[in-house]
Amino acid sequence: LTHFLDLNPSLGDFKTDLLEGLSKPQKQLSPKYFYDETGSQLFFDITQTKDYYPTRTELSLMRKNMPQIKAAVGPEVAIFEYGSGASEKIKLLLQSLENVKTYVAMDISRDYLLESAQTIAREYPDLSVSAVCADFNHPIEFPVSFHGEVKKWTGYFPGSTIGNFPAGAATQFLTRASDSLGSDAQFLLGFDLIKDEKILNAAYNDGEGVTAAFNLNLLKRMQTELGAKVTLDDFVHDAFYNRAEGRIEMHLRAIKNTEIVIPQKGGAIGKAGMSDGEKQFSFAAGESLHTEFSYKYTREIMEEMVARTPWRMSHFWTDENNWFALCLLCNK
Repeated sequence: LTHFLDLNPSLGDFKTDLLEGLSKPQKQLSPKYFYDETGSQLFFDITQTKDYYPTRTELSLMRKNMPQIKAAVGPEVAIFEYGSGASEKIKLLLQSLENVKTYVAMDISRDYLLESAQTIAREYPDLSVSAVCADFNHPIEFPVSFHGEVKKWTGYFPGSTIGNFPAGAATQFLTRASDSLGSDAQFLLGFDLIKDEKILNAAYNDGEGVTAAFNLNLLKRMQTELGAKVTLDDFVHDAFYNRAEGRIEMHLRAIKNTEIVIPQKGGAIGKAGMSDGEKQFSFAAGESLHTEFSYKYTREIMEEMVARTPWRMSHFWTDENNWFALCLLCNK
């Protein structure tokens, strides 16, 4: 590994964010709390299910169109991958693009980032591989000495992670990426397309129940890490396509009147068994804790969003079913 830059991103405070989220009219929790060790493994398992099409569709799309992608991206680029995660897609790029000089992996999970970046460095000994531990929700700056002379940066953001941003936040992210990568940069972006609602709903309600386990793991984290009182069987996984908003929504929905009780520091136990150091949040039957949304796009929606940033869309690729898309953005 050539360089490692730790920008010490805030991982958030699970209890603080949970208390805040449970206090809102629509109870909610950031999807970043999905990814403890169990959750990360479950997400990988989701990508292998029959119903979850995005990962395999994006890989197939890349393989089929790699000659055109290679020609559009050009030779001797330096790649900066946002939210690097698993390495399958970046390996395909590194193997296929012409004479990639530098690869920088960026992720918020320090240990996972270092492990994956070191794996790439071992497998590509002639490649300059560096890692930046950062949160892509905030500006990312790294010193010139960190990466040396770079002819052209190519940002890479696969997997339709862009869909986890609300529209305004997605625009802000792309603008920040332009600032970080520079005026001559380009950006390879993967995003999921609007399609038959049955296909969308099935992808987030897989027949094996892996996505349900992934969502419900949040309740187990509350129990094991925070000592929360919560009856797991009182909640079910609920995911659906919201046509008006153009997004999949994921919730943990109460099937009966129930509660989540979060212990606080100190506090004496009263006769009812409730400590004055506990915070109780009631759920009526049917009420939910919102855990994630995933926006879906058309080419036109994405072009309109890109137009509000310093980028312009120069190339667009999709699969034969129009399920997923890749586009190459260039600075205007």
